[in-house]
Amino acid sequence: MKVGIVLGTRPEIIKMAPVIRSCIERRTEFIIVHTNQHYSDNMDKIFFDELELPQPNYNLNIGSGKHGEMTGRMMIALEEVFEKEQLDIVLVQGDTNTVLAGALVASKMGIQVGHVEAGLRSYDRTMPEELNRIMTDHVSDYLFAPTEKQAGIAQAEGIDADKIHTVGNTVVDAVYQGVDIAERNSNVMDRLSIEESGYILMTSHRPATVDSKANLSAVLVAAQEVAKKYSKIVIFPAHPRTVKMIETFQIELNDAIKIIEPVGYLDMLMLQKNSFLIMTDSGGIQEEACILKKKALVMRENTERPEAVEVGGCVLAGNSDSNFIIECAEKLLVKDVDWYNPFGDGTAAEKILTLITR
Repeated sequence: MKVGIVLGTRPEIIKMAPVIRSCIERRTEFIIVHTNQHYSDNMDKIFFDELELPQPNYNLNIGSGKHGEMTGRMMIALEEVFEKEQLDIVLVQGDTNTVLAGALVASKMGIQVGHVEAGLRSYDRTMPEELNRIMTDHVSDYLFAPTEKQAGIAQAEGIDADKIHTVGNTVVDAVYQGVDIAERNSNVMDRLSIEESGYILMTSHRPATVDSKANLSAVLVAAQEVAKKYSKIVIFPAHPRTVKMIETFQIELNDAIKIIEPVGYLDMLMLQKNSFLIMTDSGGIQEEACILKKKALVMRENTERPEAVEVGGCVLAGNSDSNFIIECAEKLLVKDVDWYNPFGDGTAAEKILTLITR
């Protein structure tokens, strides 16, 4: 059995890290192919280092671009790698263009495909990620669903039930493993001179928010007002594109918001773990917040992680009405949450390896 692990973004590195570690522990032959979809090779090298992972066997240096152009370049490069390596199965994770490219090329070459985190649906086909998820599920030989909910969604779309396996989400494995490493190695709290529960952690990167002056202004105004009400500051690790749009739209911020450079995964775990409140449009952070038992405002109109909302610790607050976001924050902060983890027990990677090597 020779496994190809294809990834292209930091969330994929994080969620595939437990699978990589499981391959190493089981002595399963594998290669890592990194498309570099987020085109920051130096930062990604540091990312692998801090997670104590082997460096990729292949860096394709695809970078950004239009969806079709990016996916096409990936497919051409991946086909060459797959032909050379003679893989038995290709594992992809999530919903990026990397995922779709890896799944399509492997499927066309007769290589088995395993989709980690299968069955997620936002039911919003204006999101490119939704189309990537759907198409990848339908060409995969193994659908590794995080929960029975996602397994049921995939089966309802006509996918053979024998292909669908509920294994939990590797994000749980990643958080448990990552917190252990972070508590040993991260000094982000000291570096930023912040204390536990002294700040709101904010992230925002989705085009629906950052490409709209009205929406970006709404979430930033809400963050400032919530911070003022509870005498906190807002720590905002901002993507360069988000910073650019704040400048382009000439949005004025007060001292409540402290914009910092993007941080590594271990620092982000520590920032989440010690926060007063999280405000985000990230799917992965919704999961991590739930696992870490931290309350989170989800600044989106919908989510493909309904389980986090059902637990009660995550609330959909939208991204267009600052007053509504503030109201959601106030209600969430006084709410008693009966925390439980809907995403698994931290053994998803082990279950995946057992299924593909049996």
